[in-house]
Amino acid sequence: MNNIHIPPVVKNLLIINVIFFAATFMFKDSEGGYLLVEKLSVFYFDSPFFKIWQPITYMFMHSPENFMHIFFNMFAVYMFGGVLESRWGAKRFLNFYMITGLGALGLQWAVQAFEVHQIVGTAIPGQTLYHLQNLTASQVETLSGIYNGPMLGASGAVFGLLVAFGMLYPNTELYIMFIPVPIKAKYIIPVYILFELTMGVAQVQGDSVAHYAHLGGALIGFILVKLWKDKDNNRFYTYYE
Repeated sequence: MNNIHIPPVVKNLLIINVIFFAATFMFKDSEGGYLLVEKLSVFYFDSPFFKIWQPITYMFMHSPENFMHIFFNMFAVYMFGGVLESRWGAKRFLNFYMITGLGALGLQWAVQAFEVHQIVGTAIPGQTLYHLQNLTASQVETLSGIYNGPMLGASGAVFGLLVAFGMLYPNTELYIMFIPVPIKAKYIIPVYILFELTMGVAQVQGDSVAHYAHLGGALIGFILVKLWKDKDNNRFYTYYE
């Protein structure tokens, strides 16, 4: 049996994410809280918990209370990232992965900044919910979630990979959980993006998923593929059936 070939960047991404995940359980505070979640996840840019390194490190953190979070993200990195790295090369693939991860955070922050503006009326640098007066309970809850809720996970970058794969291999048939027949990528991925948009707009109570981060990664992924396609004069982007 031939050994499974995993391209170097994908292999290192898998290793780094697993190391971060394992380390999360090793470092706890006196109350049993996960220290790395607080230090390496990313907080809203005006939160007192925000640190300059978090926009990078958050991509390698995953929920210690939900094993499926890291499992599905890493499975997607392995399945789709391997194909894309083999096509693009290590440097371009790594650039794509990191840029889409940052783009995911950018859109999430933009939406959060809009929500803060809707509540306080204006942007006040350094101002947090603890200094604001005359807010309703719902407004305080919203601000608390924005300022105190960290975002973590590779999902933004993963959505960029999904979009890129769908654009470059639109007719590849994929099997989706609970659906017994294969479906072409060009049909599955737009539906998935529409679902994320619907959930983001709906703001279902109790939903802790950063849907706009997913959309941000997908959007930046789409833009990068289009830009690179034009720049390379279709050299890397001949569509395959």
